[in-house]
Amino acid sequence: MKIFNTRYSEKDRPIAAEVRDGRLWVTLKDGRIISAPVEWYRLLRGGAPEQWAHVEFSPGGVHWPDLDEDISVRGLLSGSAAPEVHKVSKTTQAA
Repeated sequence: MKIFNTRYSEKDRPIAAEVRDGRLWVTLKDGRIISAPVEWYRLLRGGAPEQWAHVEFSPGGVHWPDLDEDISVRGLLSGSAAPEVHKVSKTTQAA
């Protein structure tokens, strides 16, 4: 069993999240705002405004309990889409 020692920087802590204009906007404690296309997150893109408004924060990510969606700050900062998007784009490119 592999154990990961995940430490999060306090400056990277998410303090706000909003879905608008087809994008996810996450504000970090140090003032940075990260944006990614909602299309990258299957569960999030299928949500409704009232589900997007019900959001919870942890030191390392954002959680939408009504959608069972979790997005890490680390993934947002690296520009990583959810894995199923990569599979679709590879299939689409091969066609």
